[in-house]
Amino acid sequence: MNTLYLHPRDEIVMTMERIYRYKMTTTSGGNLSIRDENGDVWITPARVDKGALTPADVVRVRPDGSVDGRHPPSSELPFHLAIYRVRPDLRAVVHAHPMALVAFSLSHRVPETRVLPLAWQIEGTVGFAPYGIPGSEDLGRRIAAEFRRGFDSVIMENHGVCCGAADLQAAFRRFETLEFTAKSIIKARSVGPVRRLTPEQLRLFTRVQPSLRPFRRDGITTREKGLRRELCDFIERGYRQRLLTSAAGSFSARVGDDEFLVTPYPFDRHAIEPEDLVLVRRGRREQGRTPSRAAALHRALYRAHPSVGAIVNAHPVHATAFSICNRAVDTRVIPESYVLIREVSRLPFEMPMTDPEAVARRLTPSNPAAVLCNNGVMVVGRTVLAAFDQLEVLEYTAEALVDGRALGRQHPMPRSAIADLRRAFRME
Repeated sequence: MNTLYLHPRDEIVMTMERIYRYKMTTTSGGNLSIRDENGDVWITPARVDKGALTPADVVRVRPDGSVDGRHPPSSELPFHLAIYRVRPDLRAVVHAHPMALVAFSLSHRVPETRVLPLAWQIEGTVGFAPYGIPGSEDLGRRIAAEFRRGFDSVIMENHGVCCGAADLQAAFRRFETLEFTAKSIIKARSVGPVRRLTPEQLRLFTRVQPSLRPFRRDGITTREKGLRRELCDFIERGYRQRLLTSAAGSFSARVGDDEFLVTPYPFDRHAIEPEDLVLVRRGRREQGRTPSRAAALHRALYRAHPSVGAIVNAHPVHATAFSICNRAVDTRVIPESYVLIREVSRLPFEMPMTDPEAVARRLTPSNPAAVLCNNGVMVVGRTVLAAFDQLEVLEYTAEALVDGRALGRQHPMPRSAIADLRRAFRME
């Protein structure tokens, strides 16, 4: 959705709805603000149910301190104003109490964003503000001091998190990405040592950009129209199921020989329409569109495996926990998991960017899932539905493995049971 034409009141309500729906704040917790071109600050009100916020509830605070609204502004207004004073480049602030980031705040720690390349790219290093009484000028000074140092996201000691950006949607992406990273790290601590990326690996990721030449298309088939709608429906479902975040995840579907649809770069996975998808044909992109950075990798997989009809890159929390520990998910623990996704490959971080053909040799219709070290997971399927189903099963398996560690030793199925499954389901 293009939010350029939304009034600040509407954009704040829409964004708070997303935060509350995905349990990243409570009924009474959290506040959002936008500073407009006049210097007016639009902010959520005090003591109003965040799960039932309306545009009429949003409060305007003018530069002279006067207030326009039927409610008083959020009690945290002082730190929003303090941030805007020290950072003229910021036009929006998100503050909330998502569980994983609160856990870090209670431990007086900040998440290590170098565990995932997109987290590092969006967040950089995260700041930490010492405790201050909520709503106080003192707390505002402490948080603003961290923003003045150049941090765009700040953990608030024993409180929550505050993120700023040039617009509210960018601030939300920063907020959501940081909470996802924190969750993944917490889950990963039960899997094994968390591994962070080197400066060279981070530089490699930033250098990988789509470089496909454009072509002018001459029409659209009924098949392509259907695939566009189907992809959008599953991307929306993937976001709703928390298999994708607003900033991370690529999905593609084969249209024909050396021709496929793929998600654009960049885009919000919460709101994508059929016309947003990009057609890639014989290594060229449709004119006026920028495809996902994974387009070259997806093309290599389609060319190597004619039976593959859809491909997903994703970052579901539990599977990503294995990713940032550089470990594969063991599917031998559940019959459905083994039948649907077989043995899960573990691919080095650099391989998808530097050697797509090597990925195509490892990720096949017979072994359709892979953990990408420090970069989520990847799944191939014969159809869009099949790829999505396999991604869901992979994440559910990873979650069972992570949660099961609290109960003690885990017991994979014996070799005889695996052999029985292979015979019963005529597995290759």
